[in-house]
Amino acid sequence: MKDPRILIIIPAFNEQDSIRGVLASVKKHLPGAGIVVVNDGSVDSTAEIALKEGVVVLNHPYNMGIGATVQTGYKYASRKGYDIAVQVDADGQHPADQIEKLIEPVKSGSADLVVGSRFLGTGDYRPSLARSAGISIFSHVVSAMIRERVTDTTSGFRAASRRCIDFFAYNYPDDYPEVEALVLLHKKGFSIMEVPVRMSEREGGRSSITPVKSVYYMIKVLLAIFVDLLKKV
Repeated sequence: MKDPRILIIIPAFNEQDSIRGVLASVKKHLPGAGIVVVNDGSVDSTAEIALKEGVVVLNHPYNMGIGATVQTGYKYASRKGYDIAVQVDADGQHPADQIEKLIEPVKSGSADLVVGSRFLGTGDYRPSLARSAGISIFSHVVSAMIRERVTDTTSGFRAASRRCIDFFAYNYPDDYPEVEALVLLHKKGFSIMEVPVRMSEREGGRSSITPVKSVYYMIKVLLAIFVDLLKKV
């Protein structure tokens, strides 16, 4: 793929402390890429800051969750005819200098979806005990389902091909979708690849995942992915 049109999708909810820095970094490392911030009903200045930075901002009227927010970005990418879409978190955890690692396998046709993994290579990411347990369980379950080893199923740092963009525009899981999306793609015959990336700590705000929510999330997602195996896509 020569000179693909690339869109950076940035889902954001109350990220006024970090969004300006994230946008500046993306513009620096991918000056030719389009950028869309999907503002998921933020009650702070996230949307206003993004608009002042000169990027496209799509506003949800209220908080709809990460699944709906990312899907809004994919709908925009599909309708505007982008060749590659890259998900980048608004909290600063996904360094823009790592995006090219995600894009290259899509450009070469090696994969439809490329996931940035914190656990490949020499990364120093160390999750909490609860997160570590959940990530390990998801990794083993999803790897068995798709018959391919995946190490970071919850990573939201991803690049998608045009085929994948169009699929996600109409088929994307709700709530915490990263794990389910891999199962759905496998069912439809899309190719998935992981590449090692470096990730950073949050630049602002706080994670919505508490230890109690981690257990709830783990149970919920495990049930959801088994349902995904049964339902028609």
